[in-house]
Amino acid sequence: MKNIKEHLKILNKDRDKIYKKGIIFKDNIIDCFNQKGKLIIFGNGGSAADAQHFSTELTVKLKKKRRALAAISLSTDTSAITAIGNDYNFKKIFKRQIEALCNNNDLIIPISTSGNSQNIIEALKYAKFKKIKSFGILGNNGGMAKKLCSQSFIVSSKNPSRIQEIHIIFWQTVCELIENIYASKKK
Repeated sequence: MKNIKEHLKILNKDRDKIYKKGIIFKDNIIDCFNQKGKLIIFGNGGSAADAQHFSTELTVKLKKKRRALAAISLSTDTSAITAIGNDYNFKKIFKRQIEALCNNNDLIIPISTSGNSQNIIEALKYAKFKKIKSFGILGNNGGMAKKLCSQSFIVSSKNPSRIQEIHIIFWQTVCELIENIYASKKK
């Protein structure tokens, strides 16, 4: 019961922020798609799984039939991850993929409970240098990633489990907003 109470406390505390930042995030994503860009989503551990889930909701569907939307999870290419980690360094795993896949119309979306993972920081530094927009889905105080992201949503908790739960609510809400827009458009 303690976990549920903690979850509800954070959810209630961040409810307005989820809504306000969710609208901003949705607008960033729609702008990216309107410019023929794609979403590049990435994270480590559970956040890597969230990146995969998030990108799948956009490329396939959440609830409604609509056109496929361009979203890529950098966590799914194990050959790239292991080659980059082996040939370069673990810190370069996301940066190297962004070098290969991104252009200025794209939006990169790091998901991190701490905002301090070196491979996320390296990717954000590169994106900032190349003027690629970013929207971080972060936790705690946003860590170093907060300073490097164009914009961000930060869950106000230090507990990684609670942060991930609120992250899922956040991006699922945004997926639904996006899907409502594209499902209402004629094919």
